[in-house]
This record gives sequence, C-alpha cells and structure tokens, in this order.
Amino acid sequence: MLDLIVRNTLLPGQKNPVDLGVLSGKIVEMAPRLDQECNEEFDAGGYLVTPPFVDPHFHMDATLSLGLPRFNESGTLLEGIQIWGELKPDLTAEAIKNRALDLLHWSIARGTLAIRTHVDVTDPSLLAVDVLLEVKKEMQQWVDLQLVAFPQDGLLRSRNGKELLLAALDKGVDVVGGIPHFEKTMEQGREATTWLCELAAKRGLQVDMHCDESDDPLSRHIEHLAYEASRTGLGAKVTGSHLTSMHSMDNYYVTKLLPLIAESGVQAICNPLINIHLQGRQDSYPKRRGLTRVPELLRAGINVAFGHDCVMDPWYPMGSHDMLEVAHMGAHCLQMLGAGQLGDIFSMVTTRAAEVMQLEDYGIEVGKEANFVVLQARSVLDAIRLKPARLAVFRKGVCIAKTPELKAEVRIGVGKRSIDFLHG
Repeated sequence: MLDLIVRNTLLPGQKNPVDLGVLSGKIVEMAPRLDQECNEEFDAGGYLVTPPFVDPHFHMDATLSLGLPRFNESGTLLEGIQIWGELKPDLTAEAIKNRALDLLHWSIARGTLAIRTHVDVTDPSLLAVDVLLEVKKEMQQWVDLQLVAFPQDGLLRSRNGKELLLAALDKGVDVVGGIPHFEKTMEQGREATTWLCELAAKRGLQVDMHCDESDDPLSRHIEHLAYEASRTGLGAKVTGSHLTSMHSMDNYYVTKLLPLIAESGVQAICNPLINIHLQGRQDSYPKRRGLTRVPELLRAGINVAFGHDCVMDPWYPMGSHDMLEVAHMGAHCLQMLGAGQLGDIFSMVTTRAAEVMQLEDYGIEVGKEANFVVLQARSVLDAIRLKPARLAVFRKGVCIAKTPELKAEVRIGVGKRSIDFLHG
C-alpha cells in the first residue's frame, strides 16, 4: 500500500497528466493512472507540479532588518554595507533567529525548500554563525539550508579575517565564501581568492564567491577564480556569484573569458532583483542594467542559476522570497522571453540552482524524495507570467503548506463574470 498518490500532475514540458505514488517519503511510481491502494490521495487537478524552488544565493542574517538602523537612501551596494556595519553591534541572537524563522515560513509557503545563505564572518562574535547553525538544525525537516562563510568586510581587509573564517568553518559552516572586489587592492583580491580556494580544496568544501559585483569593467576576479578552480581541482565545486562587471566588460575580452570559465567548470549565479536595483547608480543615461551575461554564459556551456539575494534588508527593500518573482524579473531584464529561453529561466530557479548547491535526491523521478510544489498554472510560461498560488507544497510526501486557488469575480453593471487568469 502506498502512503500517498498525487493524481493528475502535469510535469514541466509534458502534455499529459500522470499520477505520483509515494512510499516512505520517496517517489516510487509514476504512471498515467495508479490503481494501488493508498492511505491518502491529493488531486493536483491537472495543474503544473514542479520540483521545489531553490535559492542558491541569500543573506539570512540580514533579512527583514529593513530600516535598522536607517534606510539605504542612495540604493548603492556600498551604503548597504555601511548600514549593515552600523547594525552589527546591536544584533541579538533572538532578533536574528526570529527574522530567519519568519523568512523561512515565507519561503516554505512559496515552495522554496532549499536555500544557500551567506553569513557574515567578519563579526568577531560570530553571533550570526551560531544562530543560523541552530536554525539550520531546527528546520532541517522542512528545508535544506547551506551556510557560506562570507567575509562581508573583506577577508584581508578585516582584522583577523582569516581566523574568523576558519572558526566559522570549524563550527560547521558548509561553504567557503569571499568578496575579492571589496579588498583594498586588486592584488589583495587575487591573494584572498587563492587562499580561499586552497582552503576549500584542503577541506573538501565548495566555494561560493561574491565576485565582481561592480560596474567596473576592469574588475576581473572571475578570471582568477576560474584559474584557481582549475589549479586546485575544485572545478564545479566553485561558484561565482553576481559577476555584474561582465555586463560592462569589453566584448573581445569576454570572448576569451567565457571559454576560460567553461573549461574550469565554475558555475555562475545571477541575482536579478538586487542587481537591477543596485547597479548603474553612477550612470546618467543610458543606464546599464548591470546583470551578468546570462544568455552568453549558457551558450558557452556554463551552468547559471538565479538567486533572490535579499529580502527587506539594507540592500533591497522589497521581496517575499518568491523565486518566481526572481525568474520574472530575470526574464525581462535579460531579454529572455523566447519559448526555449523561458524553459532555461525556470530551470535557473529549480534544476540549475539545485546543481549549484549539489543537492542530492532532487527532482521528480522514481527513487527521489517526494518533494514538489503544485502551482496554479498549466505551463512553465504560466508559472513565470503569473507567479501563481502554490496550491500545495510537499516535503518527503507530506503536505507542509497550502494556498487556496485564486479566483476573481468581476461585476460590471448588472452582470458578473469569473476570470480565468491562466488564459488571459
């Protein structure tokens, strides 16, 4: 007997619904019609059923801190870093934990069940590290969390930066982070990148580097990161996040850079919401979008994922941790609205993002964990266009979140009409 049958699921790219059979938290059968007995049934109604959304780039220690101690009026990355520095002395374990848990409830309701969050390790107390390790343990039944040791104020620029980062890893942080473009000089940025990659190789860890989050076309730390990924043998265990300087780089140089990244195996993360907001602040007109060259990276064979990055913090005042909002913004700002491109966009908040995090048991296949989301949509295009209700969110075969179907009734004059948003 099966524990659960989810009937009439429309999987991405498929035309005909299938039933999913779940036993002991795993998908054990998939067929047009399952006739076995089961303890529970859920009818997906022919709606789109997808793997959970994945956010491979987030900052949970700062989330929901908007306005503390003040707002970022310039909308720049540097003012955001300055505000965060002002807030750090007043942080408490209780406040960090409550905000993180509030955010994770938002995440789960929107079907985001895997998150890689950077945590600042330049605070000598490592308070946020301790809190988020606690949150990770408490929430592991419902969401997969990876923590990145992120030297927000610079590895070499900060006092005891190396020692603090090592201490965070010793506590159990999963991934080595860095921010080479924020070091005092380009040379120190390269030095930090080399040290961090060698450390990750020695410990067998992944690397996720804030890299070239700048409008400066000469900020080229991604080149050195790709070199170190090859030299140390880390390969696809290395991720370059943001890469916004690539938007402004000389086209000839980029034709050299892309094959170098592809050869190294380095993966890339673009953060459409935050970087369309932060970048190009020194431009008059025309203003640069500031996003990295996603279509070109994909064509070069480089895996690219999307991250949300921030929700209501010193860098970004909006957001609800909805990865379909990220996909929607990315599709527009990157001019990727072609039918095939929308499939790529959707994969960047699902399968491609899972590849960055090197998640095991991810995807809707026999033998995988029964983690999936029922969307009030009939296609990937609908999902990105409408950012629809997550009708149900399943984790290991258990429904952990529900949202009612969205229905609208328009009353004009003496008549009324129900609106089907799926068909315009």
